[in-house]
Amino acid sequence: MKKTELKAKAAHYTKIVEWSDEDGCFVGSAPPLIGQCCHGKDEAKVYAELCEIVEEWIGLLESDGHALPAPLGKVSDFSGKFVLRVEPAIHRRLAAKALAAGESLNSYCVKTLVKA
Repeated sequence: MKKTELKAKAAHYTKIVEWSDEDGCFVGSAPPLIGQCCHGKDEAKVYAELCEIVEEWIGLLESDGHALPAPLGKVSDFSGKFVLRVEPAIHRRLAAKALAAGESLNSYCVKTLVKA
């Protein structure tokens, strides 16, 4: 497969580079194609390496006859709603914290999830 074709296919996959306190460096992944697969102190270099790995991974999977996993999709593919089941005690604790913060439970949970 040509390099341009690999680049075009790789462009459809979300690439994530994030700081890992545990590892003390940036870590790259491209779910659902590949998990954490590269790391380093320079965020831009980790991203460049991740892009290369994604292209290589696509080439390897296709040359072995494996189907590629579907990319995560566009933001418009997600409704913004999901159901989260928790124990009643956790629900109560979250509701109390939201009330103390003067927020709705939904707003409090969204802010908490964004921090994670």
